[in-house]
Amino acid sequence: MHTVRHTLPRPAPRARTARPAAPAAAAARLLRAMLTGALAAAAASACAGPAEPAEEAPPPGLSVSLAQWRADEADRRLEVAVRNDSATPVHFARVRLVTASFRTLPPHPVGTTLGRTPRTDLRIPYGEAVCPPDRIPPVRPAAIVADLRVGDGPERRVRFPLPHPEPLLARLVREECGARLLNRRIEVAFGDSWSRVRIGGRDALRGVLRIARRSGDQPIADEPIEIVELGENTHFTLRAATGRSRPVAVLPAGTPRLALPVLVRPARCDPHAFAEAKKAHLFPIRAAAGGGDPLWLVASPPPRVRTLFTEFARRACGLPEG
Repeated sequence: MHTVRHTLPRPAPRARTARPAAPAAAAARLLRAMLTGALAAAAASACAGPAEPAEEAPPPGLSVSLAQWRADEADRRLEVAVRNDSATPVHFARVRLVTASFRTLPPHPVGTTLGRTPRTDLRIPYGEAVCPPDRIPPVRPAAIVADLRVGDGPERRVRFPLPHPEPLLARLVREECGARLLNRRIEVAFGDSWSRVRIGGRDALRGVLRIARRSGDQPIADEPIEIVELGENTHFTLRAATGRSRPVAVLPAGTPRLALPVLVRPARCDPHAFAEAKKAHLFPIRAAAGGGDPLWLVASPPPRVRTLFTEFARRACGLPEG
């Protein structure tokens, strides 16, 4: 007798239903996320440094303008001329020029307290001009930003907008960017050999300026270059030995270089001039490339030639050796 066994199919496993997380676990995860975000924000804030103070409008009776003395030019400094029409003293802690036309420098410490004054100058440095490679840009709006304290009040940051376009800044942009354009095209160097001559009853040093085209990306080899004018500085005059002017000389298209004979003479003979010799060896030269507008560049002789110029001027002026 056989017994037949029947195996019944097993029931399919029930699908598990996700249970909601326990309220305590969810709260813990949320707290961890909040703490992580707070720590990241604190770290970012620490790396960024302290927030800059908000800028305020100038207090009543206080105004500024810009100036530049000749002695400031070689040092890249400006005079912030402050006028205070109020009876309340104002302490200027730090001052700087802010404009897109020049690289912004850190606030410059001045530490000066001014009472009522029609004008008191605060001297500050300014950065290099921001110049495109192919043109002279227009001057951008500018302001003087100062950290100051009025009377016994708290220190605050004040913004003094300057008139736009500010004429001094416009000139500085034009000169600096123009010189860079011209320096990309030509190089002007003082020769090494100079001899003392007497012309027209006056002593002079005779030598040469070497003018050469620069190699670069710009197709300048076929451009004529005019040396329009040789300028003078606080101590010396620089003139073409031929007496020619406007133009002094022309570098024809296709010619790589020329040697221009020149004469150097003392521009003044007072001892005070030689005591303030910051720009004595910076010679402005005006030139035009390819029929463009004349631009100024500044050429300076090497140290040995500078010494030669100074010694010659002292002898020619009858001054004692420095």
